[in-house]
Amino acid sequence: MTDPAPVPAEELSRIVSGEHAQPHAVLGAHPYDGGVTVRALKPLADAVVVRIPAGSTGESLEVALRHEHEGVWSGVLPVAEVPDYRLAVTYADGHEHVVDDPYRFLPSIGELDQHLFNEGRHEQLWQALGARVRHYEGVDGTAFTVWAPHARGVRVEGDFNSWDGREHPMRSLGSSGIWELFVPGVRPGTRYKYVILGADGQWQERADPMAAYAEVPPATSSVVWESSYTWGDQAWIDGRAERKALSAPMSIYEVHLGSWRRGRTYRELADELVGYVGDLGFTHVELMPVMQHPFGGSWGYHVTGYYAPDSRFGTPDDFRYLIDQLHQAGIGVILDWVPGHFATDPWALARFDGTPLYEHPDPRRGWHAEWGSYIFDFGRREVRNFLYSNAVYWLTEFHADGLRVDGVASMLYLDYGRASGEWLPNQYGGREHLEAVQFLQEMNATAYKRMPGIVTVAEESTAWPGVTGDTAGGGLGFGFKWNMGWMHDTLDYLRHEPVHRSYHHHEMTFALTYAWSENYVLPLSHDEVVHGKGSLLRKMPGDRWQQLATLRAYLAFMWAHPGKQLLFMGGELGQESEWAESRELDWWLLDHPEHRGVHAVVRDLNRVYRDTPALWTRDGDPGGFGWLVADDTANNVFAFVRHGTDGEDDAGPLVCVTNFSPVPRHGYVLGMPSVGVWEEVLNTDADVYAGSGVGNLGSVTADPGESHGQPAHAAITVPPLATVWFRRAVGAGSGTGAE
Repeated sequence: MTDPAPVPAEELSRIVSGEHAQPHAVLGAHPYDGGVTVRALKPLADAVVVRIPAGSTGESLEVALRHEHEGVWSGVLPVAEVPDYRLAVTYADGHEHVVDDPYRFLPSIGELDQHLFNEGRHEQLWQALGARVRHYEGVDGTAFTVWAPHARGVRVEGDFNSWDGREHPMRSLGSSGIWELFVPGVRPGTRYKYVILGADGQWQERADPMAAYAEVPPATSSVVWESSYTWGDQAWIDGRAERKALSAPMSIYEVHLGSWRRGRTYRELADELVGYVGDLGFTHVELMPVMQHPFGGSWGYHVTGYYAPDSRFGTPDDFRYLIDQLHQAGIGVILDWVPGHFATDPWALARFDGTPLYEHPDPRRGWHAEWGSYIFDFGRREVRNFLYSNAVYWLTEFHADGLRVDGVASMLYLDYGRASGEWLPNQYGGREHLEAVQFLQEMNATAYKRMPGIVTVAEESTAWPGVTGDTAGGGLGFGFKWNMGWMHDTLDYLRHEPVHRSYHHHEMTFALTYAWSENYVLPLSHDEVVHGKGSLLRKMPGDRWQQLATLRAYLAFMWAHPGKQLLFMGGELGQESEWAESRELDWWLLDHPEHRGVHAVVRDLNRVYRDTPALWTRDGDPGGFGWLVADDTANNVFAFVRHGTDGEDDAGPLVCVTNFSPVPRHGYVLGMPSVGVWEEVLNTDADVYAGSGVGNLGSVTADPGESHGQPAHAAITVPPLATVWFRRAVGAGSGTGAE
């Protein structure tokens, strides 16, 4: 028992160089010739001693290892079986460091996890890969697990080894492509990176693709994290599972956390944003990407850490707190999510193991020239698994109520943004990206199966059929689709001077020809107030009074229109300047009554909207909408009625009338759904909104007599550049007007 188990020098050299795929076969403790051989890799050590604690005999044991080969130390323990032992390592400073040996542990990831991942069916991948704090075989530490199938060697470095990964080579788990190492003593808060010897022969430091936390940019290390958060939103989650989003109210406030108010943390935002959104009455917030990204100017759309909330604002549990507080205030949370493309930073996902791993290897499918980013290889099962498990992660671990999926059109079409000859057709010669379609269907089906009541929303700007169709019938399976056509058409109409709008009247009505082909969200998003497009207010022609009046009228027209609503932050202020992520909103505008008027209109729109089931219970039913006036091009007037479901409360139908000309229309005869008194429940020209005060003195009376296909009619005043909502007065009955 005097000599350790022999290992060829060439094999020891591969251990030292980091090119040995099975370091546990050499390092650690191994029975041999009646004793136990121990080898340890401590390149900078002056001495290494194995210590065995006292056993049943009450005696402890120390065995000094000898230096064998370029930092490999070895020796023999005079015992028959592998004991519990520690390594006492002395360095040049003379201090002794007692550590546990990572190479005495079995793999921390099971064969089933590996199999599910390789098959693309691991729905909770974050519980298998990444840095997982564990109590393993009686020892506290962290299991590091990373997918790098083409790597020639992988090490982990961090605070625990003075950022010298030579001491911690990882083992390959065979054909799974996964590398693994359990490192005792590594606790939450420890910074780390993987050091990968790629197939290209280059060593590269890499952030963990599955990291739950990351350093604040521009630092790029991953951080070991273990959540200790206790949620308080169970009532919200239970209620969400019972709701049907299509027939429920949904008005969304889109937020860029870094520029809503500058310098706020997640917890400070929980104090300020929650109260602000609650006061305005929005049902949901939609957060622009909060996944870790290195460049603030990308607004979060060039992601490097898909499983890590942006550390600029705090920890993952701080982000949980923000969502929890929103839920407890009755506000849902939708997260902007970017599975179509990713950042090119060399320390992140790009050419992760020295090959195009996450990205498609052919630039005709793997490179997005317009955005300067890589495109995921949706044909690789493990990549699809990485992404759809990421969707499940945000919906379960962070209780998000939905995901808005960015750039869906760019995923669906192989020729998106490409000229002839710059793209590869699919196997049938078409331009449809069949593997991306499969991914989106998998993602949606899995998300809706696992989390009842959540929603997924597609930013999809083409006429792709069945975006919100059931996956069983070949649809993509989204809950909603952004109605980009409505947004472009209506904003184009409003850019024209009122005198010219009669020639563009159809742009305001066209969306109703396809409004029920999908389940729609009407988006006035950040994309419409950047890159020289100007703010919503600045898109409107005329003097400042006309611009503000038109904006108020437009928002009320939008809130009454079939579909859910989304408004980007600042729109509720009548923001003058174009949005920029480097500065906060122009809050000083609220010192001016005309801008407070826009703010008040949005608050009242949400209040009346939520109190009027006719505006949301039949969003998916064309029978819930009826034109009253769709062809009054001469007067720039539009009018329609929204109907609720049978048996709803006595709020009844809502009539919306909009005048997009600066001329008031007095005595305007309008068909009404029933005789009786109709309250003017909202008038965007009211004095309280800094309007001109033209209106109907609170109500109108509908008399018997058919008009505009309705059994009753009323002579109303339609204020200039304004929208008016009418709702039947409580107790007014529901007479048809028939004689």
